Amino acid sequence: MRETIEPEDAPGHARDEMAVSRFVERFAADLTEAGMQRMAARVFAALLVSDAGALTSAELAERLRISPAAVSGAIRYLSQVDMVVREREPGSRRDRYRLYNNEVWYETLTRRDQIVARWESTMRDGAKVLGPGTPAGQRITETADFFEFVQRELPKMLERWRTQKAEHRAAEARQAEAG
Repeated sequence: MRETIEPEDAPGHARDEMAVSRFVERFAADLTEAGMQRMAARVFAALLVSDAGALTSAELAERLRISPAAVSGAIRYLSQVDMVVREREPGSRRDRYRLYNNEVWYETLTRRDQIVARWESTMRDGAKVLGPGTPAGQRITETADFFEFVQRELPKMLERWRTQKAEHRAAEARQAEAG
């Protein structure tokens, strides 16, 4: 039997929790394949699909069917990379974990830009060591050129994203006013 839950912000729309669970696991697998720790990926995906963007340790453990220790380790990692923050539930001793902000992808890509700059520098040094005329040196130089290209294009792409997001929000506001 499939469990369905009606989202608070969408009355009349039942959410298939099995489908949500499959999505969480699929997205977590994508994140894991990209290099994120498996439990951290699962916890992040679970937070991402929660309407509040925040859950307690117990809620995460129950939804993902994992131990509180696994939740704790995942939260520690996600906190260190600024993807999740810990906050105290008002009037409670329980911690609640929420997505760092609504622009988590923007922030993550911005931090990646710093990593790409370091990689480019390392590749340039490597090309000098290997000799720019050697096959390995040429391969490393091309890699450095790619990282330079990414650094040059990423800020432009992020600016286009901010513009698109602002236009989308303005259109939604106009639509809500027209009503």
